[in-house]
Amino acid sequence: MSESLQTHEAELHAAWMQSLQGDHASYQRALGLMSGHVRRFLQKRMQSQLSDVEDLVQETLMAIHQKRHTYQSDQPLTAWMYAIARYKWVDHLRAHGRREGLHDDIDDWSETLAVDSEEAASDAHKDLDVMLADLPVRQREAIEHTRLQGLSITETAQRTGQSEASVKVNIHRGLKTLMAKWGAKS
Repeated sequence: MSESLQTHEAELHAAWMQSLQGDHASYQRALGLMSGHVRRFLQKRMQSQLSDVEDLVQETLMAIHQKRHTYQSDQPLTAWMYAIARYKWVDHLRAHGRREGLHDDIDDWSETLAVDSEEAASDAHKDLDVMLADLPVRQREAIEHTRLQGLSITETAQRTGQSEASVKVNIHRGLKTLMAKWGAKS
């Protein structure tokens, strides 16, 4: 692995490990970096279907979020992330009956690691905004406060004027809606 790739891997790994400890800013940074990697990975493989790339980026980010507990910290994070992206890509190809794109050169993957962190973070924020935009306000607020800002149920209830039970219900319903809409599978 080149020095540049090692640097990107180390930066992403550090942000991801901190995010798994509940650091909201690190989670946002990790998602930003990941969305850039995943977007480039998919754009390269789906050149005849570029209109489907953003949907697949969203599905991949949701899967990464849902499967975050499966990441083994002694393994390269990018390998785990690309495996999830590849599964989503293959699922997409199967669903659309296209098998010719299943064969790609593993040497091409290294190019997907070149990412502008600010651009990636901006893309991640846009991606999250798009995902959350269709949710009812109370569900969106509950998810933003607890899952993205790292606030407790109690703090979220105080800030939004909802009861703690309502916050829990709104989180559950909002996440269920997001998973259904964006095709995330457990």
